[in-house]
Amino acid sequence: MRELIERWHRGWCVARRVPAAEDVGGGLRVRCLQPGRDIEYVAYGPDDLDGLAERVRAEPEVAWLTVPTHDPGRTAGLLQERGLALLKRAEQLMTIELSEHPASKLDGPYHLEVAVDRDVVTATVRHESGEAAAGGTMGLVGTDAIADRIETAAAHRRRGLASVVMGELARTAAEHGARHGILIASEDGQRLYPRLGWRPEAAVLIAEAGHAPFG
Repeated sequence: MRELIERWHRGWCVARRVPAAEDVGGGLRVRCLQPGRDIEYVAYGPDDLDGLAERVRAEPEVAWLTVPTHDPGRTAGLLQERGLALLKRAEQLMTIELSEHPASKLDGPYHLEVAVDRDVVTATVRHESGEAAAGGTMGLVGTDAIADRIETAAAHRRRGLASVVMGELARTAAEHGARHGILIASEDGQRLYPRLGWRPEAAVLIAEAGHAPFG
């Protein structure tokens, strides 16, 4: 799983335009400076959590620990035993071969905009009013394309717009030499991505120090 995590994280850093992560033994550390998350540690797996949990607890800034696992129940217990509180316990690491990714037709009062800025592909669906209805990015690293921040505005949901965005991101990434898609799916995303051919590789748990445990 380590290789897949490293590939995903390289593309995530590209998509977010943050500095590449450093290897800290057992995982990666990145200064991501996202809202509510200054530092993120990403474990290669659930077997080396002691050192990473200690690092998270010692950070003076808000720090997350993201852990891929094939046994989420056991891993959740290990994180809590090490003084961390679960924030999310139901995300999934997923992959696809981009040549297999379906395209979706855009209907209604919408149009699609696509931009490529060096190694980042951005797709945006706009309503005829000019409002951004849906969008997302893919960070390109070698033959990998890492999907990130796939979102649909509340007023435009249930119209297939996210499928349009994903299909266009995959098509454009493939045109630029990518062959393999990787992402971490939220619970909402997990209702969409399997229908588009994405396959689960591992569960993903996210924890941090200093907050009430996940309900």
